Amino acid sequence: MHYLLQYQISDDYMEKRALYRDEHLSLAWQAAERGDLLLGGAVGDPVESAQLLFCVDDPKVVEAFAEADPYVINGLVTQYKILPWNTVVGEHASNPVK
Repeated sequence: MHYLLQYQISDDYMEKRALYRDEHLSLAWQAAERGDLLLGGAVGDPVESAQLLFCVDDPKVVEAFAEADPYVINGLVTQYKILPWNTVVGEHASNPVK
C-alpha cells in the first residue's frame, strides 16, 4: 500500500533546516534503501511543505519514520499527516485497474 506523509513546516524552516538536514537525509535514505520510502522532498518555490511517498504494509512504519525525523523532533515540521493512497494507474500502482 502507498502512503503519503505530508509535512506542514514552520515559518523558519528554511533558516533552521541546515542544522538537521544531514540527519534527516540519513534517516530518509535508510528508509529508501529498505524499500519503504520511494520519493521525498520539499514542495513549492518558495518551499511551503514537504511530502514523502512510502510503500509499506503498515502505516505505523510511516509514523515511526515521522516520529524519528529530526525535523519533527526539533519543530521544523509543525504538523504531519499520514494518508493512505490507493494508487491504481502506473507501473508501481498498488492496486492496478485497467
